[in-house]
Amino acid sequence: MQKTVTIKLDTGTLQLDVEPGHIPLKRLLGFAARVSSKRKFLLVSKVLGKHYPVTPKTMSWSYRALARAVIKKEVGERSLWIGMAETATGMGYGIFEAACHAGVQNALFIQTTRYHLNSIERLEFEEAHSHATDFFLYYPVHPDYRKQFLNAENLILIDDEISTGKTFLRLIKAYQKINPQLRKVFIVSLVNFAHPDDRAVLESQAGVAVEWVCFRQGLLRFEDSQNAAIDNITVNVSGNGACKKHLLAWPGRLGMNTPIVLEKDVVEQLGICSFSSESGDLRPILVLGTGECNAPAYLLGRELEHKGFNVKVQSTTRSPIHQGNDIALVCHFEDNYEDGIPNFIYNLNPDDYREIILCHETPLGKPLTDRLHAWRAISARFELQPQNSNHAKLHFFRP
Repeated sequence: MQKTVTIKLDTGTLQLDVEPGHIPLKRLLGFAARVSSKRKFLLVSKVLGKHYPVTPKTMSWSYRALARAVIKKEVGERSLWIGMAETATGMGYGIFEAACHAGVQNALFIQTTRYHLNSIERLEFEEAHSHATDFFLYYPVHPDYRKQFLNAENLILIDDEISTGKTFLRLIKAYQKINPQLRKVFIVSLVNFAHPDDRAVLESQAGVAVEWVCFRQGLLRFEDSQNAAIDNITVNVSGNGACKKHLLAWPGRLGMNTPIVLEKDVVEQLGICSFSSESGDLRPILVLGTGECNAPAYLLGRELEHKGFNVKVQSTTRSPIHQGNDIALVCHFEDNYEDGIPNFIYNLNPDDYREIILCHETPLGKPLTDRLHAWRAISARFELQPQNSNHAKLHFFRP
């Protein structure tokens, strides 16, 4: 039987008509009000490790479950897996990694990005409800990756939630112009609230078979409260358009065809003795990712968890959200990508954690250093090892 959930937000009233499912909705989602004139609500994932702290075990479970669901529907011999920036870049990588570990071969992962990379060919499309409407999908530079990119049979598009599917339709149509051989599209999400009419339009205009994969689905309605005091709040989240090549170490934006491998002794390098359980401190360790580069935080968090530590993973974001509902705390600071715009971390009380480890790909500039000092945190800078395309090192530093 369908269940209706009503959520009161400062920006309006959200109603979800949820179809039956095995996973309780409250285990997957919370809710919040977005600082946006285009879309004034947010579905706050409780398994994503973005706006809400999550255990690596929970993240791994969601990645494996969605990967298995795709594989059951025949992923094909040549597949392209795309994670949507910013929120689903880590989720996209995690599902790709899980699929590879389950035996999928000849797969390429790539993520969309809001950052400019000069002199690299790209597909462009816009996400209508996004804060920052410039969205890029770059062609891989590596010849083998580029060949995989241009010749995929199946396209797996990954986002945290679907409300209309219009962004994916624009991406599908743009991709088909460079790869008319595309045979099937998978649309993968934690939850799917696209209207049946929107789904039908996407399936019709895509012109190829479309499979929908998610944990829960239903319909969504939002009644705007027209609250002028709230609606007039604005935050600049658009970048300055400068090339960011010198700042970006995570390879997801230019493609990868095998999962990332951290060094075997990464936990020992971190200085595990400083986290000794003999201290009696039972608080978890928080591993924080940054923006579109949140997968390394998951990878490190998972390694710590395997060693028996209590770990949570989360990430900074440049999406502004009003405090309230499932956003209990808001912390904002300057971004670390030289855009000079606010970044945010939600639901973070540093006193809740015995240690905070900040995973980042950019050099240690003032914005990151300020955060490290404020949180008494450890820096973990991500770097690919040049001699091996999928092996990575984390450089640890405590200021």
